[in-house]
Amino acid sequence: MIKPEKLSQEQRETALPELTGHGWQMVDGRDALSKRFEFADFNEAFGWMTRVAMIAEHMNHHPEWSNVYKTVDVTLSTHDVGGLSALDIAMATKMDRLAG
Repeated sequence: MIKPEKLSQEQRETALPELTGHGWQMVDGRDALSKRFEFADFNEAFGWMTRVAMIAEHMNHHPEWSNVYKTVDVTLSTHDVGGLSALDIAMATKMDRLAG
């Protein structure tokens, strides 16, 4: 498995505008992205989390998240590199796609 690397400035300038356009935000004081996903109800939120969990296992890249009823708060950062990597960009993109 290839070890992830922290995003370069050029990679950030390419990837982050698209993600922030979909509601992702940089976390204050930390090199991480966050987003709140809201669903119709708990069942829809939990189903989405289950699908994301299967992808996270496959990628070996797991989100920080919490769920309250129909809301899921997510934070993405690659702990091995101390900040954002391509894994976080890929995970955020997959999460958005699954949320529809």
